[in-house]
Amino acid sequence: MKNIILSAGLFLAFISCTENENEQNLATADINLNNPERFMSTEFPVGTKYSMSEVAIQGAYNQFRQTLNKNEAIGIVAEVDHAQNAKSIDEDLNYTRIIFFGNPNLGTPLMQRNQLAGLDLPQKVLFYKGENKKDIILYNNVEYLRSRHELDGVETLSKISGALANLVSGVSKNEILAADQQTVGSKEGIITKQSELSFEDSYSALKNALDSNPNISIMAELDHQANAARVGLELDPTRVIIFGNPNLGTPLMQKEQSIGLDLPQKMLVWENSEGEVYVSYNDPFFIAGRHSVENSEEILNTINTALDNLSKVATGN
Repeated sequence: MKNIILSAGLFLAFISCTENENEQNLATADINLNNPERFMSTEFPVGTKYSMSEVAIQGAYNQFRQTLNKNEAIGIVAEVDHAQNAKSIDEDLNYTRIIFFGNPNLGTPLMQRNQLAGLDLPQKVLFYKGENKKDIILYNNVEYLRSRHELDGVETLSKISGALANLVSGVSKNEILAADQQTVGSKEGIITKQSELSFEDSYSALKNALDSNPNISIMAELDHQANAARVGLELDPTRVIIFGNPNLGTPLMQKEQSIGLDLPQKMLVWENSEGEVYVSYNDPFFIAGRHSVENSEEILNTINTALDNLSKVATGN
């Protein structure tokens, strides 16, 4: 069943990892994640592909959605209208809309290799009207997924790449271009904490914490393991929850709309083959750097505390 949700924007957070045995920092040690200047030389975010749409952006979005709905192998997971969410808090934002969708036949093999790939799944495409009224369609290239999650040799990557390019170019009526920089470090920008709770209890604790916070809206929940089983594939327990707060996300998108590709926030709860349970999420300072968002420390630090608290609840720490 397709779960289509139009709801709030973003809620990011960041924590500094420690040497505690129950907490792992899965970002590469030789990369300074808090230095956004290493991404500043690229016009478009590292690891992305894009198309300058010849079709008006709202029309391109509607056509894209219709194309997905016609494909029985694809399920739309959520749709988020960032501009409408900004309006709901009396802020202005140009057309900025993201759609999440997936095909478990293609995505599951990535997570079979590395469950952390579930943090970047389902697939997502951002449609926005940027500077000088340019209509832009932006998405993550498979090279970003391959390098970030160590997915060398996974056969479905090429199929995903071709499918995304065909879908986007089909609605933009223009060519697909690539950002100057396409790869990142292994596990770069991912914060992972080991849980003292069971998988089910970790997920329930996280969901309850989100439900009990009036400032947060849950936009979608996705059970990657169940989706894999539906197509006859096996996967260890892996679930992602998407949630947001436009009061925090809108100011970042007002600075750089492309950051809407990485919003709203996700948290991944997963259990490996040894029965160890983890909670993983994106480091917002890495995300801000990826999209060249500057001078947003106050918001990011506010977000920092919030997601830290959520992750502590989810892991029982």
